Amino acid sequence: MPHPITAALLTWYSAKARNLPWRDSKNPYFIWLSEVILQQTRVDQGLKYYHHFTETYPTVLHLAKASEDEVLRSWQGLGYYSRARNLHAAAQQIVSSHHGQFPTSYEAIRNLKGVGDYTAAAVASIAFSLPYPAVDGNVNRVISRLFCVDQDPLSTQGKARIKALSSELLSLERPGTFNQAMMELGATVCKPRNPLCDQCPVNMFCEAYRLRTTERYPVKKAKADSQTLRMLYIIPEDSEGFTYLRRRSEKGIWQGLYEFPLIHLPWPPPQSEPPPAELLQEHFPSLDGTILRISEEYTHLLSHRKLLIRFLQLKVETLNESPDFIQVALSDLNQFALPRAITRFLSEL
Repeated sequence: MPHPITAALLTWYSAKARNLPWRDSKNPYFIWLSEVILQQTRVDQGLKYYHHFTETYPTVLHLAKASEDEVLRSWQGLGYYSRARNLHAAAQQIVSSHHGQFPTSYEAIRNLKGVGDYTAAAVASIAFSLPYPAVDGNVNRVISRLFCVDQDPLSTQGKARIKALSSELLSLERPGTFNQAMMELGATVCKPRNPLCDQCPVNMFCEAYRLRTTERYPVKKAKADSQTLRMLYIIPEDSEGFTYLRRRSEKGIWQGLYEFPLIHLPWPPPQSEPPPAELLQEHFPSLDGTILRISEEYTHLLSHRKLLIRFLQLKVETLNESPDFIQVALSDLNQFALPRAITRFLSEL
């Protein structure tokens, strides 16, 4: 007999589940694609990217054959670009190690580039009905409240406790449906703030609801202060309408994306900062031209960083050949994968 929570949850899900395109499929490639896109992304935002990827790369072979630049351009605007690079690398791994066939075991799925315990469990259970609980942020929250778990779900003890409880509830007959039901409950009812406890199909089993302590869970350790970075992008334009771009090779934010010449400025700002002309001469002495405009400061928030960005538009006679930069027509910038912070500025020009 299934656990009473499991039975109630499955009944609720059959009546209340949102109609999402990947839920109509047992195709492991589509399920994997949806899971990667929805990491750190809202469903309403992720839907258009899911449709674009399934139309542009309808099979894992199409994705593997694409260039990394093409995949990054398709991903542009979603952020956390390591997801796109890992997605592409894993597709190539499937072609080289699995003859282009999506692996069917949990272990083989888990060994794909960028795939963790949650994604492997989600794909394995939904596509192949394998009995693995998929524990993401939504499930952490649901389980923490149902059983008043006093450990941080990201701690070693907390992870073990929540995985054990999820395994106890897992439907062995319908593991994929159960995992989706848990995620759906966390996304639509057992929300981080202002949860809809009166509408919850399992509130009669919920310890936090009974004790009126829902907002205390999940337990979280204090977050570290976000790091602030100040950045000045230089947008040179020569008489023929060309500019400079470089591809970020260093690890960290925006790896693999293209950007304009960049000057990192100190944080906090010094009492006396050199004027833009002196900064240009110090960092890019070959860019000798007329400053046309310096933008207002744009704030761009990442998960652990706050970026304060300005853009300096510069008119130059010619762009010299450079090993660090390529020359690109301003009219062709949309052919390159650029960070959202840059495309946001360009769209306003």
